[in-house]
Amino acid sequence: MEKINLNKLNYIQYGNKSGKDIILLHGWGQNIEMMQPLGNPLSNKYHITILDFPGHGKSDEPEEVWGVREYANLVHELVLKLKIKKPTLIGHSFGGRVAICYASIYEVDRVVLFGSPCVRTKKGLTLTEKILKKAKTLKGMRKVAEFAKNYVGSTDYKNASPKMRNILVKTVNEDLSEYAKKIIVPTLLIWGEYDEAAPVEEAKLLEKLLKDGALIVLPGTHYAYLENLNQVICIINNFMEG
Repeated sequence: MEKINLNKLNYIQYGNKSGKDIILLHGWGQNIEMMQPLGNPLSNKYHITILDFPGHGKSDEPEEVWGVREYANLVHELVLKLKIKKPTLIGHSFGGRVAICYASIYEVDRVVLFGSPCVRTKKGLTLTEKILKKAKTLKGMRKVAEFAKNYVGSTDYKNASPKMRNILVKTVNEDLSEYAKKIIVPTLLIWGEYDEAAPVEEAKLLEKLLKDGALIVLPGTHYAYLENLNQVICIINNFMEG
């Protein structure tokens, strides 16, 4: 594995320094700003860290073709650098897949996953454009879809560099079932009822693999955490204090 250069990694930290540490992990083709609507209200109680994954946002691409494990190792290197102890990982989609891998290897307090496919039941990804198109057809979702569109798509498969395309193919095709089985901490799954990229059926399969997992299904799409933001914040606060 290539040596990780944290100097080329873009990340931010803010919030309550005396609170528990939460690390927010964004989805593929996204960046820090897609997780800030979640991090900002949580920052009153918790110390928030958000990063741009390598090849996303303002972080440089990896020099090699990475899999999910390499991205998890990158997060751990950042955890060590920032001297974070037992963080709670909150991940959306690809970020959730990285969280599954991380939590099976390294010490964490708990895990929250949004629309994070784990068991590979079909090949390929539902295109981001299809997700956004579906979101626009749902009542009250147009604004969320437009928000997401500002931060999704510039590094999706169609526009990605050849290396990032290879990374996308590699990470999408990885089955994370064995990683999920090794997670021993409380793990909360929050899923959109109409998620096409990661259908609820996949969430149910993941829940069965976890030693201490629970699934909450909310109205919405692949971006249900944004579409039900206030409710999700309440759920996370209760989960953190449990």
